[in-house]
Order: sequence, then C-alpha cells, then structure tokens
Amino acid sequence: MSALGTLSVVFDLDGTLVDSEPNYYEAGRRTLAEYGVPDFTWAEHERYVGISTRETVADWRLRHGLSASVDELVAVKNRHYLELARTKTTVFPEMRAFVERLADEGVRMAVASGSSAEAIDVILSGTGLDTCLRTVVSADEVAHGKPAPDVFLEAARRLGAEPADCVVVEDAAPGAAAAHAAGMRCIAVPYVAAQADAPEFATAGLLLRGGQTEFTARAAWDWLTGTARRS
Repeated sequence: MSALGTLSVVFDLDGTLVDSEPNYYEAGRRTLAEYGVPDFTWAEHERYVGISTRETVADWRLRHGLSASVDELVAVKNRHYLELARTKTTVFPEMRAFVERLADEGVRMAVASGSSAEAIDVILSGTGLDTCLRTVVSADEVAHGKPAPDVFLEAARRLGAEPADCVVVEDAAPGAAAAHAAGMRCIAVPYVAAQADAPEFATAGLLLRGGQTEFTARAAWDWLTGTARRS
C-alpha cells in the first residue's frame, strides 16, 4: 500500500498536466476558418475549456450554422491539434514533480480527459508522462463527457478504486463538477483565473485560485497526506 493508503489520484490532462490550451485554441481557429468562420478569438475559446472536443464542435455547429457533421469537425480539429501537439506541448513543471512524487510513493494514478484517445497518447508519450501515467480514459470511451462523472468513474473502475478514495486534479469548472458528481474529492487549479469563483469550484477540497502559479507539488502532497489521515 502507498503512503496515502487507499487514495488514488485522477488527473485531467489539458490545462492541468500540460499547457495544451494554446494548441486547442489554434486547432479550433484553423478548423473554423476552413468552414468559413474567421476571427475565432481566445476569449471565445475560453468558454470551451474543460469541455470535450465532441461537445465543443457540436456547439460550434449550432452557433455558426455549420453543415458539416460532428464527426467530420472532430476529425478536422483533431488533425490540426495533433500536428501542434507533437512538437509544442509543455508540461507544467510542478505538475510533473507531483506526478513523479506520487509514482515514487506507489500511488495509483490515472488520466481522465475530454480529449481523444489518440491525442492523449501523443501528449503523454511526447512528454514522457506515460512512464508514470499508464491508466488512461478518454471521453470518447464513455457515454457522457464532463460535467457528467462518467470519465472519472471509469478511471476509478480501471484503477480498482472506490470513487470515495479518489482525488481528482482539475483546471476547469466542468471537471470540478464531474468530480463532485462522481463522489470524489478535488484539487482545483483553475486555468482561467477569472473562473476561480465559479460555483463548481466551491466543491473542491483544495482550491488554488492562482492556478499553476500557486500550485506546488509539495503543497498538493501535504494536502493529500492530510486527507489520507482524515479518511
């Protein structure tokens, strides 16, 4: 058993472990431009942070009156994203340190993400995080994406863990809501600072309002050990 007892840790990927949102924004901008929607802005992109690719493009279809199918738009966006992700994905240093500390302590871990399985694989293998994070669940593998709890519950199942023994690390409000719905505790590290007051984050056991600038592996570890002692 690990130093944290029965606790397992489930990580969101984009905006939590890696700073992939700039790549997702650019992939979205290129995709919409191909379908006659120019000038997609970063501010518009922020409303989709934490939402799966499929749900994002479904909203685009309605918002912009696109005739292309959701499957076609997902494929085009993923193609653009993978081109960028293979060369431009950055791991947040303190998150890498946290993952490595958990691995050294024998803590069970998983990644549960709204990205496609292919995108997750490209990022984890390209950044070397795959050496520690071998259990992976994509939103494509479950019935409903975040804020539904499906992806986190499936991660717990694959880890052989009870939901109450899982702690989720998330950057987005829909992910924090999904963790709460799954009956899991949450370390919230908001990617968009202006969203730190979102009601979904109020359910987090640890809310770091400063996001990645405030997050440290040591502080997260100390909180987890305290949580383990209280369990």
